[in-house]
Amino acid sequence: MMLKKPLVAILAVGAFAALPLTACSSPSAGGATAAGDKPYKIAFVPGLVGDEFYISMKCGVEKQAKADGVTTDTQGPQKFDPSLQRPILDSVVASKPDALLISPTDATALQVPIKAAADAGIKVVLVDTTLGDPSVAVSAIASDNRGGGAEAFAAIKKLNPSGGKVLVVSTDPGVSTLDERVAGFEGAVKKDSSFEYVGVQYSHNDPAEAAKLVSAALAKDPDIVGIFAGNTAAAEGSATGVRQAGMKNQVKIVGFDAGPAQVKQLKEGTVQALIAQQPEQIGVDGVKQALAALKGTEVTAKIQTNFKVITADNVDTDGAEYVYKSGC
Repeated sequence: MMLKKPLVAILAVGAFAALPLTACSSPSAGGATAAGDKPYKIAFVPGLVGDEFYISMKCGVEKQAKADGVTTDTQGPQKFDPSLQRPILDSVVASKPDALLISPTDATALQVPIKAAADAGIKVVLVDTTLGDPSVAVSAIASDNRGGGAEAFAAIKKLNPSGGKVLVVSTDPGVSTLDERVAGFEGAVKKDSSFEYVGVQYSHNDPAEAAKLVSAALAKDPDIVGIFAGNTAAAEGSATGVRQAGMKNQVKIVGFDAGPAQVKQLKEGTVQALIAQQPEQIGVDGVKQALAALKGTEVTAKIQTNFKVITADNVDTDGAEYVYKSGC
């Protein structure tokens, strides 16, 4: 993710609803088919619907599925919450797809139901987030989140060469991608004595909560010079908190993920840098690995995709292709 994941859901409060984002593709000549010449069916369960990170991933899933003559069905929760994702997952598994691409919203809470899907013969591919025991999946595909966290600190350091206090705003502990980003950032800070790490605040993927947390943190430590926002919701809320505190010129924000709203903040100068992932490529690779497993050909157990640091200087040039999509 987003968790918009990650250098933006980012990143939505709502009652439980599946609200399927569904797309089907007709099998092409020579396309991948299951027994009886029926096209393989691949289900995609993102961590959150309506978020540009997962929309971009869905676009990759659909693009590759169309190329391979595979049918796809996408359903996900309206909030990044395992209690909302679990019943959707159970319903999807009951429909007996040939393969399942899923972004677990919790590394522990989703372990048992995803294992049950694998035990039922469904080929599982973890996309973006992972599990405590990812061995139940044939492949796990994600960004180098730890490296992205370290890169976020490098961006803050460049913006504040004299050092100072830095804060992290994440979503919830237990989300694998966010935990990795935080760990990468913390590790990088510890190597530079000119910076002081004041800790991580958890916003529960709620921009309003992130804004409150940042406001409180700035009241406590008014000499904070940098904030690393772990996903789109955290970045949106952090920017609001900094603006409300009247500290836009002092506090530099580096966000993970690059949705349209985050790019707007970048261009306005509210956020100074974005760590953009490649969610569309994750979707493409997810379909490829699922089909490889179904066909019995070589499967790559772990794939790490790259990221791009986007600033005001490159957002309209070589960074533009990394901006997330609002629709396919």
